[in-house]
Amino acid sequence: MKKKERQQKIIDEVSINRKVSSSFLSERLKVSEDTIRRDIKELHDKGLITKVHGGAISNIQKLYHYNEDVIYNREGKVRIAQKAISLLEDGMVIIISGGTTNLMLAKLLPKNLKATVYTYSLPIAMQLTEHPLIETIFIGGKIHRSSMVTTGIDVIQYLSNLRANICFMGVSALDVKQGITDEGYEVSLIKKAMIKASERVVYLATTNKLNLIHNYNVCDLKEIDTVVTDLEINNPKLKSYISAGINLL
Repeated sequence: MKKKERQQKIIDEVSINRKVSSSFLSERLKVSEDTIRRDIKELHDKGLITKVHGGAISNIQKLYHYNEDVIYNREGKVRIAQKAISLLEDGMVIIISGGTTNLMLAKLLPKNLKATVYTYSLPIAMQLTEHPLIETIFIGGKIHRSSMVTTGIDVIQYLSNLRANICFMGVSALDVKQGITDEGYEVSLIKKAMIKASERVVYLATTNKLNLIHNYNVCDLKEIDTVVTDLEINNPKLKSYISAGINLL
């Protein structure tokens, strides 16, 4: 088999399966894994597929594929997601903001959950396509390239017409005195619109987001319904938040 034909077959396999291993391709195409690895690198450099550890994924999957080994505090984000899932019921209308904690939530949602999910995060929308009973609605707008979320007035206007049962919002900074703040002005406006659109807002905050203050206000402490952290409730780091009356999970 010529190199060009072999590489086209690699592209086809990745397109069909979305993710394939080098060992699978080696066996299927009857060439060495070293040859497959070289092919994958060449195709990756041409932008035709995306090279990952042990194989390759499609460029579509790249939008929501994260190497979980390099996600900061992965274990903590799994704990947060598992706690948050306990708040869900079939038939809910849900809004999910962006970020890797919410991506982990989307990844771990039960496959038998029936719900409608609105999100302006492209990686999360793509991840939700793996859940057969979830109707996913992506809120379009101007795409922020680094975070792969949409921003702008279109997103805010869309949210203003929604009424969700629950919203899962990623937290950039949480402080007992200042409440929840964000680094970006546009994102802070979108998060305020999410709050107005939701009956209940659940804030997902990893340990490193506690006791921080950013430039743009999202909501005051009194507006916070529930905060889900990766800590146990009796952890001393949460004492001031409990004293302030925040409902913690």
